[in-house]
Amino acid sequence: MADEEADRIDGASVLSQALKTQGVEYVFGIVGVPIVEVAIALQVHGIKFIGMRNEQAACYAASAVGYLTGRPGVCLVVSGPGLLHTIGGLANSNLNAWPMIVIGGSSDRDQDSMGAFQEYPQVESARLHTKYAARMESIAQIPIFVEKAVRISMFGRPGACYLDMPGDMVQSTTPENLVRVMPMVQDPPLMLADPSAVEKATQLLKSAKRPLVIVGKGAAYGHAENSVRELIEGAGLPFLPSPMGKGVVPDDHPNCVIAARSRALLEADVVVLLGARLNWILHFGMPPRYAEDTAFIQVDICPEELGNNIGNDRAVGLAGHIDAVTKQMTNSLKTTHRNWRYPDNTPWWKTLRDKVRSNQVKSDALAADQSVPMNYYTVLNKVQNMIPRDSLIVSEGANTMDIGRTLLLNHSPRHRLDAGSFGTMGVGLGFAIAAAMLARDRWPNKRVVCVEGDSAFGFSGMEVETICRHNLPILLIIVNNNGIFSGIDPESYESVPAEERTSSILPTALQPNARYEQIMSAFGGKSFFVTTPTELENALHASLVTHADKPVLLNIMVNPVAARKQQDFDWLTRNSKL
Repeated sequence: MADEEADRIDGASVLSQALKTQGVEYVFGIVGVPIVEVAIALQVHGIKFIGMRNEQAACYAASAVGYLTGRPGVCLVVSGPGLLHTIGGLANSNLNAWPMIVIGGSSDRDQDSMGAFQEYPQVESARLHTKYAARMESIAQIPIFVEKAVRISMFGRPGACYLDMPGDMVQSTTPENLVRVMPMVQDPPLMLADPSAVEKATQLLKSAKRPLVIVGKGAAYGHAENSVRELIEGAGLPFLPSPMGKGVVPDDHPNCVIAARSRALLEADVVVLLGARLNWILHFGMPPRYAEDTAFIQVDICPEELGNNIGNDRAVGLAGHIDAVTKQMTNSLKTTHRNWRYPDNTPWWKTLRDKVRSNQVKSDALAADQSVPMNYYTVLNKVQNMIPRDSLIVSEGANTMDIGRTLLLNHSPRHRLDAGSFGTMGVGLGFAIAAAMLARDRWPNKRVVCVEGDSAFGFSGMEVETICRHNLPILLIIVNNNGIFSGIDPESYESVPAEERTSSILPTALQPNARYEQIMSAFGGKSFFVTTPTELENALHASLVTHADKPVLLNIMVNPVAARKQQDFDWLTRNSKL
């Protein structure tokens, strides 16, 4: 009788209040049966709902919020196909170690196994790509599931979680006094490394003839920029950043040797990994990209990562929070090793500086080329010179991202988002939307610049409508080479009849001179079609000054066969013996 008289609350409201309690500010998604009422309840509770055009892009956006803020962004989707469309985003978030939660509506509980509308084993489907996946079976218990998903997504190695919301729970009610109330999950504890291991690591570093620090995106995510910079500057160490480790220490810092990356990796005798994994991006720590006897100092939140691919005989592993452990190393060098500092006049420093200068000369020569059609270096150099210094840069594509990693500089941490550890194409617009939402609310006047290859843009191009609907002042730059890796010139394309193009044109080719900028115009943004260096300068100036408060798209044509300058090694390491 008491329960019947108590105030009652529906599942959508309980879920929204639980998310609000956990500090969730943004939910990205696409509404439909059975979660329309959930999205409305989110807005009632003061959570911003950003309706997207594809669940995958919504998932990417939520994961970017997790990376940029340290607390999970949320993606809300419908049942069946809606959840399945998020699998790429779940996997991308999990493999990049970013906190994120997907909430999927599902078929009613009393219709299980009956062939209900969009019935699908959603929890099982999500489990492979998440740290935690569960179905919420009771309205009263929803806050427990939400708190657990938030905590698991943030603690240890961060990652993705999935919560399943049966459709019949959305509008059903329960007595409000039966709903469990869970407190907000606090930041993860700062775990220290074993002091004896720290001493072993600093002793190894002190013995190095050719030391190198690699700054990974884990250092950016862990807000370790001050401690990492103190270690590098205090010990006088050369460093290079991973793609999303850029900006933890500014790219234009005198100790940065990213322009000599291949030489630095190949000849270093002791490599300090700060929040970076020895995966494909760092060539597994193995020859031919490294010497066979290279020693490693690995700092990682995940103990299982220590010694991965190289064995513990070549690695000193320091398990703990990146900021705390880096401070331990610096303190050891200051105290036990009496402010040890690597000399700046060694043959190693000379080798690195000479290589940096040599490569810079080659890049400058390519950037100075004013011929038409343009090359990547000309385009990206002009973009770099004209965008605000502290822009938040999103980058994806093949040549566009690879070349841009060196030419587009970052000066602050968490200011670059790209394809990441999973090498995912299609993330760009979702990432840019999330970054622009955060910039609007937290970092006024920060410009989001999204630099895309034409193929990469195609994965989520319709999100331009989302950008325009919310008037997000994103500068969207498409570097258009008419293809994937390499494209095709208009004359060759037109010489092949349409019915023969499936067999007579390379699979990498896309339609030449595609007018992608017209998509932006269709939704009310400003757009430019660019073919010359002068047009590019004028379009960039107009975008950054005249149209600084609205979405802008530059469709920039480059030579279809333009490529990266000659490299010492291929970007993707393969074992030729297999």
